[in-house]
Amino acid sequence: EVTLVESGGKSVQSGGSLRLSCAASGFTGSRGDIFSNYDMKWVRQAPGQSLEWVGEIKKDGTTDYEDDVLGRFTISRDNAKDTLYLQMNSLRTEDTGVYFCDAYRGGFLYARGQGTQVTVSS
Repeated sequence: EVTLVESGGKSVQSGGSLRLSCAASGFTGSRGDIFSNYDMKWVRQAPGQSLEWVGEIKKDGTTDYEDDVLGRFTISRDNAKDTLYLQMNSLRTEDTGVYFCDAYRGGFLYARGQGTQVTVSS
């Protein structure tokens, strides 16, 4: 069973930077079940709001971002370490929320982490 654990969330001031990590484990190694074969996504949930897609990195390394974070956030992955990253720069108060990483394969969601809290104050 694939398990994801996010870390790196903290309280920062507006304009600051943070790097979130998502450590993945539980891959069987059989039938191509390895981290590098998963498309990975970051989603977030602001207080009182529904989940919002932040961006993603596909297994081939291509990335895509929600318009509000484009140019400020960068998603990367280290397949040797089974780890996903979210570099967040120029943080704004509206970036506050719980950030989750998702693992997809074949278009299906296989796992979501427990989330890490990011709080941006003015």
